[in-house]
Amino acid sequence: MLAVRKARRKLRMGTICSPNPSGTKTSSEVCNADWMASLPPHLHNLPLSNLAIPGSHDSFSYWVDEKSPVGPDQTQAIKRLARISLVKKLMKKWSVTQNLTFREQLEAGIRYFDLRVSSKPGDADQEIYFIHGLFGIKVWDGLMEIDSFLTQHPQEIIFLDFNHFYAMDETHHKCLVLRIQEAFGNKLCPACSVESLTLRTLWENNCQVLIFYHCPFYKQYPFLWPGKKIPAPWANTTSVRKLILFLETTLSERAPRGSFHVSQAILTPRVKTIARGLVGGLKNTLVHSNDWNSRGSTLLSQERS
Repeated sequence: MLAVRKARRKLRMGTICSPNPSGTKTSSEVCNADWMASLPPHLHNLPLSNLAIPGSHDSFSYWVDEKSPVGPDQTQAIKRLARISLVKKLMKKWSVTQNLTFREQLEAGIRYFDLRVSSKPGDADQEIYFIHGLFGIKVWDGLMEIDSFLTQHPQEIIFLDFNHFYAMDETHHKCLVLRIQEAFGNKLCPACSVESLTLRTLWENNCQVLIFYHCPFYKQYPFLWPGKKIPAPWANTTSVRKLILFLETTLSERAPRGSFHVSQAILTPRVKTIARGLVGGLKNTLVHSNDWNSRGSTLLSQERS
């Protein structure tokens, strides 16, 4: 998924790499782990909303726990079916949308993260987990993994978009926000005018993390950005043709000022899609489909230009 408005010029990204012990890299290679730091100076004062920033969908779902209860984001019918162990194994095939951990995504250049969170039934400690049908890792563990990367790459900026909350009351929200504060501290960027936010201003203030919080609770904390500042229109289709048309339309109609913009270049399975590819799972049914492979690359090329 490409997030946050197209760049004025194509940003070329090289091979995935990690800094070598000397901290240097060859002139012919741009490291994806430090691509923001490697941008040319004339882009440092450009509003961040004018840059094309790569992101991932259901970013945390590289691992889900098939032994845990079915999440509160699922219907009662699914919860009843999931009492059969085989059903959870099949759910896992449709819940996992990533094959890289947070750290690996960051090293690959991903800077926008789509996050859905939930409390877990029966937990008395107010712990919050990532969720997509089944429960994933603890949010705290994911935040610490991200913070470790940011400490090692002080000029990289990330967007954490908390856009779905399940089974969470005010106590859970307070616990989550406290976790965010503990993890990132002074790296958190206070909400401000979108147009005033540039790489240079963020670097000068040692800010690296923008938190978008799609819940009225954001009003209580200056470092929580309202969800309306980063709209993410959703095509909700299995058709590549319809998806491309939707993306072209929403990009042309996006607000010129006052917000970021997420282009969700994703296909969404319907019930009949899942029924047809039940055993194959999401990856084999949609991601590796001939239609997406042939037309998806064309779409991404258009987005970068």
